[in-house]
Amino acid sequence: MNKFPMIFPLAALALIVPQASQAKPAGVTMAQARAIALRTAPGRVEKAEREREGGGMRYSFDIRQGNRIHEIGVDVVTGRIVEDKFEALNARD
Repeated sequence: MNKFPMIFPLAALALIVPQASQAKPAGVTMAQARAIALRTAPGRVEKAEREREGGGMRYSFDIRQGNRIHEIGVDVVTGRIVEDKFEALNARD
């Protein structure tokens, strides 16, 4: 019985598996980041964007809370809050 046809697929699999484990993390989606931001600062999202800030990528949400805007930044990779500040309604960028 020829063992070559059986060994070849196993050898190919051994080459593929280590590469799959080195893939970059998928990170956080905009919807997930929005939920994180709203847990931190309940209100109505007036503006949402993905932006480069301080050398990294983040989602930025302007959340209206009465007469002020609560700006929440969520890291795209980790989902951690990287900005949490208030702005007056007329001071928005």
